[in-house]
Amino acid sequence: MRKLTYLAVFETDETTGISVYFPDVPGCVSCGDNFDHALQMAKEALSLHIYGMEKDGEPLPPRTDNIPETRSGDLVVPVSVYPDAVKDEMNNRREKTTVTIPRWLKEAAEAEGINYSRLLETAIKESLGIAS
Repeated sequence: MRKLTYLAVFETDETTGISVYFPDVPGCVSCGDNFDHALQMAKEALSLHIYGMEKDGEPLPPRTDNIPETRSGDLVVPVSVYPDAVKDEMNNRREKTTVTIPRWLKEAAEAEGINYSRLLETAIKESLGIAS
């Protein structure tokens, strides 16, 4: 499984918690109430940022090992993510959709205990020639 690691800067602020940014990944920022929360949120932000870049066909920025200048008390930490796992999770996430059918058909289906989601998914896969 593909693993990507970028350096993250954790900036501490006594009033607002911890802000996080990735010098090599412009626009990827996050924050947290404490270090553990900020690290968790940084992983999520980096995962979703990379997912969005790849989905849009953008090249991923190269990782540099240049440690940026920081203020006293700030931390520079490598953050690793698994973009293929995130892509799989995002692509297989269930989404709600609305369909319209005649009332009599809805009532008949409900009387038989038909699961609309499963039936619709199966029918669409069949229509597209996708094996389950």
